[in-house]
Amino acid sequence: MGASARAGRNFAQALARATQIFKKAGIERPRLEAEVLLSFATGLTRAQVLARPEQPLLGEAEDTFWKMVEERAKGYPLQYLTGQQEFMGLTFKVTPQVLIPRRDTEVLVETMLDRVERDKPWVAADVGTGSGAIAVSLAYYLPQAFLYALDISPEALEVARENAKRAGVADRIFFLVGDLLEPLLAGRHARKERLDAVVANLPYIPTEELKQLPREVGYEPRLALDGGKNGLKVIARLLPQAAALLKPGGWLALEIGWDQGERVKGLVRATGAFTEGEIIQDYGGRPRCFLARRVESLARGINSLRST
Repeated sequence: MGASARAGRNFAQALARATQIFKKAGIERPRLEAEVLLSFATGLTRAQVLARPEQPLLGEAEDTFWKMVEERAKGYPLQYLTGQQEFMGLTFKVTPQVLIPRRDTEVLVETMLDRVERDKPWVAADVGTGSGAIAVSLAYYLPQAFLYALDISPEALEVARENAKRAGVADRIFFLVGDLLEPLLAGRHARKERLDAVVANLPYIPTEELKQLPREVGYEPRLALDGGKNGLKVIARLLPQAAALLKPGGWLALEIGWDQGERVKGLVRATGAFTEGEIIQDYGGRPRCFLARRVESLARGINSLRST
């Protein structure tokens, strides 16, 4: 849309036009997203925007709004445009360097919160932390928790650090760059006690299925999505590492694809290091999380597991 075609619109007219553009572009919630972008561009709340239908959209706010409308219509994620996403009642900064936190991942956090005594010390690792949504949320709702947040991407960890500061929990999260749990296995940073939990939302989408995902997902980091040929390549590498670091009875909590539950159970069973485990459903009734506990004694032993 040219500048002349959009000039002189008030809030109500701008919202109507943006909604029309989004409908044509196949945006799922066109009116809501138009309201979010106008709120962001003007610095007003959505309620304030809706309460001022006759207010003219002018100047920098006008330019910002229509530029964002154009990018969103092309499929660029709303969260990257506004730079934020809500998760577990907290507001997280998101950039194209991190996966956008999804509501289904809240199930993973809530499952852990339901199984932890909140007033007792608890040490866990969030593997592939990305924006830090899981680690920050656990630290925020568990005041006695200490977490390691690990990611192979230094850029992602910078975003996670900022989110931890925003939530006031940076003093209880230690950020480590590295592949899965390798920084802890190397022993440079690990505490004397072993972990109470390993929590992870790792890449689990089969490589061939990436091309079938919604166009918005194509803007997110492939490293955080691609789970290899069968989707379980990264998860399979994590299992022996988690077994080596978890204390007996410690939790292993993984986000998984809706059709991966039995295969993940098989991988976990093959380590001889965990209980049979259970599959937790998301809010839509689909399998979403796999939960197991480290057994008292290992079939193979810690040293062999570390070298797997």
